[in-house]
Amino acid sequence: MAILSFFRFEPKGVHQAALLLALSSAANGVLGLLRDRLLASSYGASRELDIYYAAFRVPDIIFTLSLFFVASTAFIPLFLERSEHDARRGEEFFGAIILIFFAVMSIMSIFAFIYMPFFVRFAVPGFRAEDQMATMMLARIMLCSPIFLGFSSLISGVSQSRKKFLAYALSPIAYNIGIIFGAVVFAPRFGITGLAWGVALGAFLHMSVQLPTLLRIGVRPRYSLASVSRSFEIIMYSFPRALALSWNQITMLFLTSIASVLGAGAISVFNFSYNLHSLPLVVIGLSYSVAAFPTMAELALKDKKQVFFEHVVSGARHILFWTMPVAALFIVMRAQIVRIILGSGSFEWLDTRLTAASLALFAIALVFQSLVTLFVRAYYALGRAREPILYNMVASFLTLAVAGSSIWLLGPDSAFKTFLESLFRLENLGHGQKIAVIEFLSIPFAYVFGSCVNAVLLGTGLFRMNGKDVWVPLTVTLRMVMIVSVAMGFAAYGALIIAGTFVSLETASGILIQGALALFVALAVGVGVCYVLRVREFLEVLDAVHARFSHRGVLQPEIEHL
Repeated sequence: MAILSFFRFEPKGVHQAALLLALSSAANGVLGLLRDRLLASSYGASRELDIYYAAFRVPDIIFTLSLFFVASTAFIPLFLERSEHDARRGEEFFGAIILIFFAVMSIMSIFAFIYMPFFVRFAVPGFRAEDQMATMMLARIMLCSPIFLGFSSLISGVSQSRKKFLAYALSPIAYNIGIIFGAVVFAPRFGITGLAWGVALGAFLHMSVQLPTLLRIGVRPRYSLASVSRSFEIIMYSFPRALALSWNQITMLFLTSIASVLGAGAISVFNFSYNLHSLPLVVIGLSYSVAAFPTMAELALKDKKQVFFEHVVSGARHILFWTMPVAALFIVMRAQIVRIILGSGSFEWLDTRLTAASLALFAIALVFQSLVTLFVRAYYALGRAREPILYNMVASFLTLAVAGSSIWLLGPDSAFKTFLESLFRLENLGHGQKIAVIEFLSIPFAYVFGSCVNAVLLGTGLFRMNGKDVWVPLTVTLRMVMIVSVAMGFAAYGALIIAGTFVSLETASGILIQGALALFVALAVGVGVCYVLRVREFLEVLDAVHARFSHRGVLQPEIEHL
C-alpha cells in the first residue's frame, strides 16, 4: 500500500532522527500559531471561545490520568525488558496494557459523561446556564479525544522502542491539522460545536498516523489474563510524572473557574497569552532539560555528585542566558507580537491590549518554568520523585491563593490597581468593558508567582543536597544576563519608537516592519554587550557552533537536544 510505503522513509541514525523531530516541532509550532490566529480572527476574545477552551478542562484531566498507563517513559523500558529475550512476552505486555487502558478509560469517560453538568458548573461558575450547557455539550464531544490520544501514546511507545520516529514526529502535526480543519470547515456549518468535532478529528488523526508504523514493525498485541495482573507495575514507574501533570491540570481548572467570573473573553485571553509564551518554553527550557537529562542520570548512577551538580548549574546558566533576553523582548514587544500573530478579524483592540499585558507577565514565568523543567529532571535522575510533587503541590496552592486574593485586593479604590493600569497602559479599560481588566491580570500574575515559588523550592532543595558552592557561577550568570537583557529591552524600545515615526502602525506590514527592526537592533546590541562583557555562556555557544561547523561543515542537531 502507498501509505505503508511512505512510512518506510524512517530516519537513519541519531542525527537524522534529531533533524526530523526538530523540523516537526517547528512545523507544529507554526501550525499552532495558525490555529490560534484562525480562532482569534473568527471569534475574538469572546464567550463562544471561552466555552471552547473551558470544554478542554475535563478531557485534559482524563488524558493526564491515562498517563498512569501509557506514559512512554514508563512503557518503553518495561516493554523492552520483556521483549529483549522473548518477543511474545513483549506482545503480551502490550496487549495487557491495551486492555487495562481501555477498561479504565471507558469507566472514566462514562463517569465524566454522566456527571459532566456538575463538573461544568464547578469549572465555569461565571457562565450563564445556556453557556454552561454549551460547554457541557462540547466537553462530551471531546471525551473521545483522550481515548484516541492515549492509545496513540501506547503505539508510539512501541514504535520508539524500535527506533521508528516518523509517525511520532507527524502525529502532533496531524492533531493540529484536525483542529484547523474543524475551525475552517466544521465551525462555519455547525457553529462552535464544529470546533469540538475538529478536536476529536485531530485526536483521531494523531492515533491514525501511528498505525501504519505499528503494522510495519509487526508487533501484535496478545491477550492473557496473567499478563494483565502483572502489568499493573507500570503505575509504579509512571506515578510521579502522571501525578505532577494531573496536579497541573487541576490548577488550570481552578484558574479557568476564576477567569469565568471576570467577563466574556477572559478565558480566551488567558489561553492565547499562555500559548504564546509556551513556544519559547518548549524551544529553550525543554530543549536544555532533555539534553542535560541523560548525562545527569549517568553521573547520578556513577555517584559523581560534584560533577552532577556542576552539570545542573551549567544547564541552568544556559537557560538563564536564553530565556531572560527573550522574556525582556516579549515584555517590550508584547503588543507587536500579539497584533502580528492574533490581530485580525474579530480580535478587537481591547483583546490585543489585554492579551499583550497578560503575555508580559507570562514572559516572566518563562524564566522560572524553564528552570523548573531542568530541576525536576535533576531530581528524577537522582531517583527522588517525591520532592518535585510536593513542591509542585505547594506552588499550586499558592498560585490559587494569590489568584483569589489578588482579585479581592484589586478593589475600585485600590492604589495598586491604578499602578497596574499605568504600568500596562490599560487606563480607561477597566470600566464598562466586557472583561474586568485589572482583576483578570491577577490570574497570570498568580501563575508567575507559583512558577517562581516552584523554581526556588526545587533549586534550593536540589543544591542543599550538595552542600558546596557549585551554584555560585549561576549568580554570576544572573548578573551578566540581567545587564544584557536590560540593554536589549531598551534597544528594542527605542527602535520601536523610532520605527513608529516612519511606518504606518495601522497596517499589518507596518507593524511587522517595526517589530523586525526592533528585533534586529536588540539582537545586535545583545551580541555587542555579550562580547564586551565576555559573557561566559555566549562564548561557549560560539565555541560550540565553531567546533561543529569546522568539524563537519554543517550544523548537526543531536537527538537529546530536542
